[in-house]
Amino acid sequence: MGWKIKSYHWILLFVLIFSVFVNTGCYKFEGDQTIPSYIKIDTVLIDTYYPKEGSNSANITDVWVYLNDNIVGVYELPAILPILAEGEQKLDIRAGIKINGISSTRIPYPFYQPILFEDFNFIPDSTITIKSPVSTYYSNLVFPWMEDFEGSSISLEENPASDTIIQKTEPKNNPEAFLSDHSQYSGVIYLTKERPIFSAATYSSYDMPRQGSPAVLEMNYKTNNYLNVGLLIIESNNYIKVPLLILNHSEDWNKIYINLGPNLSLHPQASGFRVYFEAGLDNNKTSSTIYLDNLKVIHRPI
Repeated sequence: MGWKIKSYHWILLFVLIFSVFVNTGCYKFEGDQTIPSYIKIDTVLIDTYYPKEGSNSANITDVWVYLNDNIVGVYELPAILPILAEGEQKLDIRAGIKINGISSTRIPYPFYQPILFEDFNFIPDSTITIKSPVSTYYSNLVFPWMEDFEGSSISLEENPASDTIIQKTEPKNNPEAFLSDHSQYSGVIYLTKERPIFSAATYSSYDMPRQGSPAVLEMNYKTNNYLNVGLLIIESNNYIKVPLLILNHSEDWNKIYINLGPNLSLHPQASGFRVYFEAGLDNNKTSSTIYLDNLKVIHRPI
């Protein structure tokens, strides 16, 4: 099935879904304490219910820390946090990401639940290690599309412009694939001089989140070729092609969170959307390989 495309005159209107700041402490401590307590956090893990929420792969780069509901600061992991507090107090840790993979757009990810300690015992001049705290998705989220390449079919459909396809890695547990407890295969795209173009979109279209609601595409990728990611927004029986970003080369598996919300909000009359991927063989190359895995769109209930 081909795409009937109506193009934009310009690329992406980039809108942050949160204002971002990074510091080492911005709260006011009420009292005369001068010696801080220290908290050490090396990493934050994500736990998922795989059948409903897919892979637990994550790329948590920061923690947003709150003391008694007041922000203490934003800390890049691994981190040792000085906090002017003692005794039992409420501690709130929120997993932070780089939206669209950009360092200047760090946010507390709105779909991961805060890690709460109602009575955390702060001890001045002591370092307390919180070993691998675990967050989860909020329970009311919608996952309209997930593709992990573990099934017998693939929910991406090439259009007529594409002269190559996306397929599953072979054999099972191929070392190039994204391997985990739930992952034995990944998607792979081979580009050659004879077949240099890949273009595909989700087979199905999906309902639009309400205007202003966060919506994110999560994905793992590994590639030695540029890859374009975008949306096909269905409006008045036409597809409006909206480029989102270009994934750069990555020799190792990487995780990215792509912000869909602002572009969806620009089309309140649209009836749905599809996610698309496009690539052309990089200049001066005879072949390239693109790997994808753990693709999922997430938003709050419509």
